[in-house]
Amino acid sequence: MASVVSLKTQAGPVPSPQELVDRARAMIPTLKSRARQCVKNFNVSEETIAEMKEAGFFRILQPKRWGGYEMHPNVFFDVQKLLAEGCMSTGWMYGVVGCHPYELALFHDQAQREVWGDDSSMLVASTYQPVGKVEHTEGGFYLSGRWGFSTGSTHCGWVLLGAMIPPAEEGGAPDMRTFLLPRSDYEIIEGTWDTFGLQGTGSFDVVVDRAFVPDYRTHRSVDGFLCQNPGQEVNDGPLYNLPWAQVFTRSVSTAAFGGARAAINAAINIMNDRVSTNTGKASKADPILHAAIAKAHAQVLEMELTLRVTFEELMELAGRGEPIPMEKRALFTYNSSTVVRRIADLVDEIVQLLGGRAIYMSSEILQPWLDIHAGRAHVANDPGNRTSDVIGTMQGQPPSFMFL
Repeated sequence: MASVVSLKTQAGPVPSPQELVDRARAMIPTLKSRARQCVKNFNVSEETIAEMKEAGFFRILQPKRWGGYEMHPNVFFDVQKLLAEGCMSTGWMYGVVGCHPYELALFHDQAQREVWGDDSSMLVASTYQPVGKVEHTEGGFYLSGRWGFSTGSTHCGWVLLGAMIPPAEEGGAPDMRTFLLPRSDYEIIEGTWDTFGLQGTGSFDVVVDRAFVPDYRTHRSVDGFLCQNPGQEVNDGPLYNLPWAQVFTRSVSTAAFGGARAAINAAINIMNDRVSTNTGKASKADPILHAAIAKAHAQVLEMELTLRVTFEELMELAGRGEPIPMEKRALFTYNSSTVVRRIADLVDEIVQLLGGRAIYMSSEILQPWLDIHAGRAHVANDPGNRTSDVIGTMQGQPPSFMFL
C-alpha cells in the first residue's frame, strides 16, 4: 500500500483556485463540441474524464493527506458551473462524483485507505436511495438490492449506496447509512438511463447480490447530521467540519447555473440573428425578449451570489470550530433547493419568445433547456421538502429532516 507521503508526491504540485477555474473555463469549447456525442452515448467520454482528472478537478474536496487540495467549496462549485456551461451533463456528473471525496473523508480511515491507498485518483459513484436490503452479520452487514440514478458509475471503481439498517432489537429505530462497495461487489446495468434531459450523465442502475460490507465501510446519516464523523479524527481541517448535506445538496443544484449561462448565451445568439415572421422585425430590437433575457441574467447572478455567501459563512463558522445554527442549515438547503426550478422558469420565459428557432434539435438553447428541466426531478431540488423545517427552525423547533 502506498504511503500518504508518496501519494502527495504522485498528485503533483497544487494549483491555485484561480488556476483550477481557468482550466475549467478553457474546457468550455471542448465540452460544447462533445456535448451532442455525450448525449448520444448516455455518458461522459473517457477522454473528458481523463482531462478532468489531469486538471485536478476531482481533488478539490479531497483531503490533503491523500494528495487532494482540501479547498474552499466555492472553488469546487465555480469549476462545476463552468463545466456545465460547456455541457450540463458533464457538469452534473462532475458535481456528483466530484463531491464524493468529501463524504469519503468522513468515513473511517480504514475505508479511505482501501479506496485511495493504491490509487489516490480513484473515483467513487453513488445512489443514495435507501432501497437496499440489509442483514446483520458479524463485523458488518450483507447488502442486496437494485438502485437507480448512479451518475458517472462506469468511470468509478467504488460506489456509495443508501439503505436502512433494521433495528437489532425489537422496538428499536432503523439506522440509515451509506454503504461503500468496491467494483467487484456490484453490477452496473447500462441501457437503463433513457431520459429527455441530462442524458449524458451515465446515471445507470446498480445491482448488488448479498455483498458483505464491513461496519467501517458504512457512514451513518446521523453522524453526518451531527458533524461527528469517524473520518474527522484523521481529516481534522475546517473543511470537514461542515454538514455533509450542505455540500451534497449544492452539488446537484449548481450545474443549473452553467446550464442557465449556456441558455442565455444561446438566446442572445438567436436573438441577434432572428427576424420575427409575425412582425417582420428583428428580435434584437424586441424589448419583451430583452426583458426576459435581462431578468434571467440578473436573477441567476443573484442566486449565485446568495449561495456563494452561504459557503463563505459556513466555512467561517467551521474555521472557528463553531456549530452551524440549525436555522441557517435549514435555510441554506432550502435556498439550494429552489435554484433549479427558478432557473427553469426563467429559461422557459426566454424560449417561448424565440419562436420556431428554438424548437429544432439543432438549436443551441434546446439541450440546456431540457437539462435544466431534468435537474428539477432530483429530490434535493424540490423546495417543498424543505419549507416546514425553515419555518420550524425559525421558531426554535428541531428539524424533521436530518439531511441538512
